[in-house]
Amino acid sequence: MVAYEDIIKVFCGNSNPSFAETICQELQVEMGKSAVTTFADGEASVSLEETVRNADVFLVQSTCKPVNDRLMELLVMIDACRRASAGRITAVMPYFGYARQDRKAKSRDPISAKLVANMITAAGADRVLTMDLHAAQIQGFFDIPVDHLLGNPSFVKYYLNKFPEDQYNHEEFVVVSPDVGSVARARAFAAKVHMGLAIVDKRRQKANECEVMNVVGDVRGKTCLLYDDLVDTAGSLCNAAKALVEVGGAKEVYACATHGVLSGPAFRRIEESYIQEMVFLNTIPLPEQVPCTKIRQLDVAPIFARAISHIHGGTSIADLF
Repeated sequence: MVAYEDIIKVFCGNSNPSFAETICQELQVEMGKSAVTTFADGEASVSLEETVRNADVFLVQSTCKPVNDRLMELLVMIDACRRASAGRITAVMPYFGYARQDRKAKSRDPISAKLVANMITAAGADRVLTMDLHAAQIQGFFDIPVDHLLGNPSFVKYYLNKFPEDQYNHEEFVVVSPDVGSVARARAFAAKVHMGLAIVDKRRQKANECEVMNVVGDVRGKTCLLYDDLVDTAGSLCNAAKALVEVGGAKEVYACATHGVLSGPAFRRIEESYIQEMVFLNTIPLPEQVPCTKIRQLDVAPIFARAISHIHGGTSIADLF
C-alpha cells in the first residue's frame, strides 16, 4: 500500500479555478481531473476522472456567492474522495462562508457556522485550511484540525512597500478599526506597520446598515488605513471612511480587507466614498469587469501553496507568519 504522504493531488470546484491553478503551479503538480457540474434541477454533480486511492487530497473551494451551491459542491467533492479511498482529505477554503453566523444574537437564532463545520466533518474531511475566519473561535467548531492562515502579513508587506519608513513618517499614519469587534485584528496589524491605532465607534440599526457615531483616537491631518476581515455591502467601511474625514479630520483614507464579498451596492459605495484605494486578497474572485476603479487584489495563492506543502510534509506552518 502507498502511504498518502507519497502522493499529493489538488482538485477544485467552480468557485475560484484560477486560484487553484496558481496553487498547482507553485506546488509543481498537475490539477486533478474532475467534473463539477449540476443536474438539470440544480443538484451538484461531481465526477473524479482519476484515481485518488491513498492520495493526500486537497480540495480548493471558497464558499462564496452563490454560497449554498459552492458549499454543496465542496461537500459532494469530499464525499466522492472519501468513497474513492483517498488517504487524507483537506478542505482548502480560502473564504469560509457562514462565518458571521457564529453565535446566537437573539433568541431562537441558529449558529450556522457550527452547522457548516459539522457538515464538512460529516462529509469526510480530515482537515481544513482557511484564512482569516470572521471569528477565530470558529476553529473550535470543528472536531478535526484547522489550519488558520492570516492575511495581515500580505497587507504588511504591501503597505510597507507603498509607504516605506525611510520615505514616510509613520507617526503621520493611523491604522483604524471600523468597529470595536475588529480592534484586536487592527492592533496586531498596526504593530507590524509601526503605526498608531484608532477606532470608529458605530451603532448598527439593522443588518447591513450602520450609523457611525464617533472616532476614538487622533486622526486629524493623518493618513488612515482602514483594516477589516471582510467587506460585504461596504456600508460600514464607507461610513467609517466618511467619519474619519468629516468628523476626525483625516487627510486621506486607504482601506484593506481579506475577503471582498461585495454584495449589492458595494462597488458603487466604494467608488463614491472617501477611500483612495481598496485592497482585497483574492480569496474570493472579482468579476472580470470590476465596476470600481479603486479596487485591487493581492494574490495569496502562493501562501496557500506553501501551507499545503507544509501540511503534506507534516511540518509547522508557523513560519508563514
